[in-house]
Amino acid sequence: MSKKQRTAIEPTRADNYPEWYQQVIKAADLAENSPVRGCMVIKPWGYGLWENIQKVLDRMFKETGHENAYFPLFIPRSYLQKEAEHVDGFAKECAVVTHSRLQADENGVLQPTGELEEPLIVRPTSETIIGEMYAKWVQSYRDLPILINQWANVVRWEMRTRLFLRTAEFLWQEGHTVHATKEEAVEETLKMLDVYEEFARDYLAMPVIKGEKTAAERFPGAVSTYSIEAMMQDRKALQAGTSHFLGQNFARSSEIKFLSAEGKEEFAWTTSWGVSTRLVGAMIMVHSDDDGLVLPPRLAPRHVVIIPVIPKEEQREAVTEYCRKLQAELIGCTYQDAPLRVELDERDMRGGEKVWGWVKKGVPVRLEVGPRDVENDAVFLGRRDKAAKDRQTVSRTDLLSSIGDTLEDIHHTIYQRALNFQKENTKRIESKEEFYSWFAQEKVSGFVLCPWAGSAELEKEISAETKVTIRCIPMNEKETGTCPFTGTENAPLALFARSY
Repeated sequence: MSKKQRTAIEPTRADNYPEWYQQVIKAADLAENSPVRGCMVIKPWGYGLWENIQKVLDRMFKETGHENAYFPLFIPRSYLQKEAEHVDGFAKECAVVTHSRLQADENGVLQPTGELEEPLIVRPTSETIIGEMYAKWVQSYRDLPILINQWANVVRWEMRTRLFLRTAEFLWQEGHTVHATKEEAVEETLKMLDVYEEFARDYLAMPVIKGEKTAAERFPGAVSTYSIEAMMQDRKALQAGTSHFLGQNFARSSEIKFLSAEGKEEFAWTTSWGVSTRLVGAMIMVHSDDDGLVLPPRLAPRHVVIIPVIPKEEQREAVTEYCRKLQAELIGCTYQDAPLRVELDERDMRGGEKVWGWVKKGVPVRLEVGPRDVENDAVFLGRRDKAAKDRQTVSRTDLLSSIGDTLEDIHHTIYQRALNFQKENTKRIESKEEFYSWFAQEKVSGFVLCPWAGSAELEKEISAETKVTIRCIPMNEKETGTCPFTGTENAPLALFARSY
């Protein structure tokens, strides 16, 4: 019997995937649970990732004509009440503020006092409060379109929480736009879905399937909801971003009206779209391995870490000086039109400890430098997309000329690896018997493409029986078939999967 290979993360993905995920986060020092139940503390390495996600998306939003603004955290209960379907969708998750202050009682115990005339809801999403403001700002067709994004935190009470994937409070961006015509609003909805797909592919190195949600999975109050769906390494789906065409539903409830060019009063058409810190969780589960985090280079807080290896004290000065010079030279190189982000690890620790620490943190390129490397004007290079022991000696000159290409190769390698995994675990099913048999397996069964023409009620029945949901109706799938549940011909393919 062969000896089981030791890994930096225990348990492994194969042994216990949910626990492996938690241990990767812990080993990479990304985040931890807070004293407040269901909330997380995002630590500097994890927040650095989120900052890079923000930076790229913010640029993409502005390139498509959007501006940033900020709206209140507190929303009067009456605002949510205006949109009945919307409030039904979020009612069970809302945190409610009922008092304005604390006051010590006779025993010195703080008690809430100053009951509010109207309870305030801690922002679960901002359609209603933003709609109230838009109703004031929009008077004429000349005031349109309004293209605004907000970076904010959101609170939704969750019973079962998991770091980055589902927490009571999380960080996100929410775009809210207003248009004069239905066509413009639909165009905006699909444009932002494309932005999310591009970001997932080009920055997260994460392949996604883009499609429209069924009525049962639609955002509360929306006419149409579109999403990008990614496959995790346990073959479950994760919804990584959504874009909603809201029609005139929220415009009517918020009274967003304008005078058209013909002098006629009309209700506006609105959209909303968003992604959150859930993207960090997706990135972890798509790319990481049994040795820890694997970071896509374009978003990594550091592209390169230099690790001095100093066997004897008298060699410290020469090795350190070489490493500092190398750091300055690397910072002078560019990747994605910006200076390289380079860390020099001068902590007083054993070299092996440092190396494994950075492996677990997922830095794309590790450079070990010892006395012999200094003599040879070279480095010992390790790539995070390869095995930890798979390293090679590279001359300093070659390193400086090729580091950008190396990082780019890592990006494409991990993207292709994830895409291959998705394709290998996606199956087309045409019969009811095969569908139920496939999802009856103990292992998570990946993505299934199946013709679908069922009702929302039938969809809920299938979900209750199999714990599987329709993730979306893929937009890039042109094939049709006979729905095995209703017998309807020329039905579009739906993407079925178990999900987070």
